[in-house]
Amino acid sequence: MHDIRWIRDNPDAFDRGLARRGLEPLAGKLISLDETRRALITKLEQALARRNAASKEIGQAKAKKDETTAQKLMAEVAELKESMPAMEAEEKAASAALEKELAQIPNLPLDDVPDGKDEHDNVEYRTWGKKRNYAFAPKQHFDLGEALGQMDFELAAKLSGARFVVLQKGLARLERALGQLFLDTHTEEHGYTEVNPPILVRDDVMFGTAQLPKFAEDQFRTTNEFWLIPTAEVPLTNLVRESIVDEDKLPMRLTACTPCFRAEAGAAGKDTRGMIRQHQFTKVELVSIATPEQALAEHERMLESAEKVLQKLDLHYRVVTLCTGDMGFASRKTYDIEVWLPGQNMFREISSCSVCGDFQARRMNARYRGKDGKVKGYVHTLNGSGVAVGRALIAVMETYQQADGSIVVPDALASYMGGVKVIAK
Repeated sequence: MHDIRWIRDNPDAFDRGLARRGLEPLAGKLISLDETRRALITKLEQALARRNAASKEIGQAKAKKDETTAQKLMAEVAELKESMPAMEAEEKAASAALEKELAQIPNLPLDDVPDGKDEHDNVEYRTWGKKRNYAFAPKQHFDLGEALGQMDFELAAKLSGARFVVLQKGLARLERALGQLFLDTHTEEHGYTEVNPPILVRDDVMFGTAQLPKFAEDQFRTTNEFWLIPTAEVPLTNLVRESIVDEDKLPMRLTACTPCFRAEAGAAGKDTRGMIRQHQFTKVELVSIATPEQALAEHERMLESAEKVLQKLDLHYRVVTLCTGDMGFASRKTYDIEVWLPGQNMFREISSCSVCGDFQARRMNARYRGKDGKVKGYVHTLNGSGVAVGRALIAVMETYQQADGSIVVPDALASYMGGVKVIAK
């Protein structure tokens, strides 16, 4: 959510930021809505002040036994009381109209974010590792998994429909092992606090992290009006909603491994085979709550934390800085980590790490106070995948496949796999 006061003071800068996102100028429209709202507030305040003053004047007139003046004042007070509910309703409607407009506007990109229209304009930031050479044509994960008899999409379709999978035996354990490795690394080495949050949340929680109202169609909703979380970013970030956090507790670093649910409404025809784009998947999430001064350094630290788990698995990847046309709605700057998939012969996203400024904090009303006890402003929020467990499973399967279709278990997972070194049919 944007600060309308900042927009009033910086209309040109606001519109320039929107233009970098490919959007039309909106400052004028928003300022006009705000002027209407403020005028109605002033009108209501003046009416209230006049009502209070007239009430006092009634007593003064009666003390002087000036019944004529008292009756006129009483009529004025009655008229004000009768008209004020309509004024209040008008002011609330104007405020709601402004809030609705502000809630639909994406965050503004930082100055160092590259301009561009889509993923083709993203800029490579760094790479790690190298492509492996195979003495055979590497297969895609779904071919490997189905041949092993441990990855079943048809069985999942009988249960739930398309974009679901049933994992069994070694692959089911391998996915669980990946989640445990990621959590252990982030909690023991990177200083994140593990959280086991609810995965059903209310409207205002989804609004706080900006999934609502704009992206409602991408979400799953229960019949009793809960939302299934699309990422643990939602409950983790909202842990500080409607609160004031002490500055000495920041940055607050949180992590969780949860099921995630996405309707994939805009993904018709994309990645219809395999586990790349599922309605239900597991992901380890990283969230930081920081001061404005800490946020940019925390962004780089979060990225490095996500990279570390891929390095432990010896997976080749690259980091790209997303351009203005490919950034998420709430982000001011995003790094994507793309892991190399030999079977697909391409990089695929496995993590996004974003710094959001105070955009989400304003929607959540999450602030912080200094050591002097005074509230200093809104916190800054960051989120990132640390990393997507299902996509990490895909990367491990395709990277560590052997000519006979078996999968070698990476050394980093040995302690989680109960002595299993190779997953074979």
